[in-house]
Amino acid sequence: MDERATTCCFTGHRPKALPWGTREDDARCVQLKMELAARLEGIYEAGWRHFLCGMALGCDTYFAEAVIALRAEHPDVTLEAVVPCGSQPDRWGVAQRQHYNDLLNACDKVTVLQIHYTPDCMQRRNRCMVDRSSLLLACYTGYPGGTQSTLLYARRQGVESVIIEIA
Repeated sequence: MDERATTCCFTGHRPKALPWGTREDDARCVQLKMELAARLEGIYEAGWRHFLCGMALGCDTYFAEAVIALRAEHPDVTLEAVVPCGSQPDRWGVAQRQHYNDLLNACDKVTVLQIHYTPDCMQRRNRCMVDRSSLLLACYTGYPGGTQSTLLYARRQGVESVIIEIA
């Protein structure tokens, strides 16, 4: 079977674009995480088994955590980190880097696209994930940025998108 047919990638906002910022105990964030878990269960039931995550702060982290929880229930689920550059977490806080490393260690595969940051590496990462997937799951506020660009790219490539709206 074509791996792309059973691969789902993710896009979503970083904390600065989220109404609750970094406050994950905010009721809206808790609700989003529950919605994400429910959508992933439905995506699994529909046949997707391999999940790609760009490993940014915010929604990417929520997605990775939800896929790891899904894998605990369904051992045929795999999670692949698609890291834009090896230096991605270099400017993050100690706790953020530790959580990032814990998530990377929990992944079934880690793909690092390049060693050093370049202005286009995040977009390259997003396009790489879309090009390898038949489904894009997005947590989206409606505002312009990388999430919107990834959704538009997926549409141009004919990749189905499921959007969880963030108000």
